[in-house]
Amino acid sequence: MGKQYILECCVDSAESAVRAKEGGADRLELCSNLVIGGTTPTVALYEEIRKAVDIRIHVLIRPRFGDFLYSEQEAALICREIETFRQAGADGIVVGSLQADGSLHTGQMERFLEQAKTLPVTLHRAFDMCRDPFAALEQAKRLGIHTVLTSGQAPSCLAGLPLLQKLLCAAKDQITILAGAGVDAHAVEILLAQTKLTAFHMSGKKIAESGMRYRNPNVSMGLPGMNEYERWETDPQKVRAVRRLLDGGVSA
Repeated sequence: MGKQYILECCVDSAESAVRAKEGGADRLELCSNLVIGGTTPTVALYEEIRKAVDIRIHVLIRPRFGDFLYSEQEAALICREIETFRQAGADGIVVGSLQADGSLHTGQMERFLEQAKTLPVTLHRAFDMCRDPFAALEQAKRLGIHTVLTSGQAPSCLAGLPLLQKLLCAAKDQITILAGAGVDAHAVEILLAQTKLTAFHMSGKKIAESGMRYRNPNVSMGLPGMNEYERWETDPQKVRAVRRLLDGGVSA
């Protein structure tokens, strides 16, 4: 039998969720505000997407953009959000927390896992910001985390390929290494040829132009340098291109 590959698509709208499913995604990582790295979505958005697609939905729990050093109030909020989405029927939780010295905040992570109960938990790219990835990986194993989403601590998965290979060896089939950042057909072709990775995380995004005909040139509601008359949407063709590679059974 061939390898079993997982293709996860990160989405922040119902439209993108439908397109990711059309392209062949196995599951979704649901967030809001993908343009700033993703934050916790609303329950209403989760419920709308749950009605629209029948694949697994793992929910990102991140109360704000920026670093992963969370106050006690933020940690308590994360716990409440995990419980809320667990009760809403989410299939998994995506979360991460660091200490000021760059180590994994195992105390907070234990609390998050306790709230998740039986749901699988993915340690998100807070892992890529930690000081010692191998120490963090061993801690993640001990905590019972199912998956680590990582680019190999690099701007893209291809740039991080050497570390991804080392992490795969260190994982020893005890935890899944989910490759992210810059994942597309070109990257996956290389990763399949050079590694034993079996899980891939992509957004497959394209820029969609706003339908607004009138645009007030004197007011901006977005972040500096951000065009608020453009938005990101999942391109099913980009997802499908990766799906074809995975279904082709290419192996390292």
